[in-house]
Amino acid sequence: MTAPTVEAAIHELMDLAWNLVYDLLDGRGPLGDGLLVEEYTGVHSWVEGLSRYTVVHSREVAVLVVDTRPVDAVAFHHDLLGADDPRSFFRFPV
Repeated sequence: MTAPTVEAAIHELMDLAWNLVYDLLDGRGPLGDGLLVEEYTGVHSWVEGLSRYTVVHSREVAVLVVDTRPVDAVAFHHDLLGADDPRSFFRFPV
């Protein structure tokens, strides 16, 4: 993927569900302060079984999206992207 393609994918995914993302960030306290969709520049995605898991992140926040629904947000840490199971950094219903 080229950078413009990655950027377009991030914006499309986040724009479709920004209200849900905002609610997740707001519910996590300071994670929601002043964040804009444009701040999200990284994406990591994989398929397990029938579900697609996507982590979209800025320099400060990571959002886990299952299929097309944001399910949790945490402070971003680089270890998340190299983890065997990035889902372990998040809380979400299985």
